[in-house]
Amino acid sequence: MRLNRTKRNPARVLPKLALFIAISMMVHAQGPGGGRGGPPSPPATPKAAAPVDLTGYWVAVVTEDWRYRMLPPAKFEVTPALGSRVNIPMNAEARKIALGWDPAKDEAAGEQCRAYGAPNIMRIPGRVHITWQDDQTLKLETDAGTQTRLLEFGATKNPGGGWQGNSSATWEVVGGGRGGPILSGSLKIVTSKLKPGYLQKNGIPYSANATLTEFFDRVDEQGGASYLVVTSTVDDPLYLTEPYLTSTHFKKEADASNWKPSPCSSR
Repeated sequence: MRLNRTKRNPARVLPKLALFIAISMMVHAQGPGGGRGGPPSPPATPKAAAPVDLTGYWVAVVTEDWRYRMLPPAKFEVTPALGSRVNIPMNAEARKIALGWDPAKDEAAGEQCRAYGAPNIMRIPGRVHITWQDDQTLKLETDAGTQTRLLEFGATKNPGGGWQGNSSATWEVVGGGRGGPILSGSLKIVTSKLKPGYLQKNGIPYSANATLTEFFDRVDEQGGASYLVVTSTVDDPLYLTEPYLTSTHFKKEADASNWKPSPCSSR
């Protein structure tokens, strides 16, 4: 026969149990808003909910089309030969426009920035600076061409029509289901309402109907280096026979010591 060596005092146990039940009922009654019968807590802002930190200074690392792109600080860029497509799936109309390209005409029209629009700006060797303009907007600045892109979460305010168009941003996360931890995430950007420009610095055109879809991913190495990988797709039914895909890489820099903005150049 097993003896009960601990004899509980009901007078001491019952008050503790009642207190525990009361506290539990209060917590559940408060709900997610944290107040008794109060409204639920507002959702986190895109800045607060960011699954990855993309802010800082990043320098281009040329891993594609190196013949026409070169690592800074030299910032030397070779303009592709007239009509050279460099894997761009342009149609006959686009090729006709590219073969008639004249940089002097762009300069005379004050349109030296035609190759610095959103569909090509990340391909131009140089640096980018990413900051939060506010809780709903990431600001991306480029030293090449001194351009500014506003990546807006939720309803966008920018009407578009400029070189950088109208960019709508969303976070795409892995994990986080049923309240679990977020394991990783990407920034997705869809840009439209663009001013017509060039997909390459030799007059290969994209139209106002073009749409740019990008994914920004941060990769951190064990040694401490961090990289930004930008995967882009340009769809343009007017000038492209199929989507134009690129992958562009940047390396994180410690500070702004190498930041040197420069104006657009058509040559």
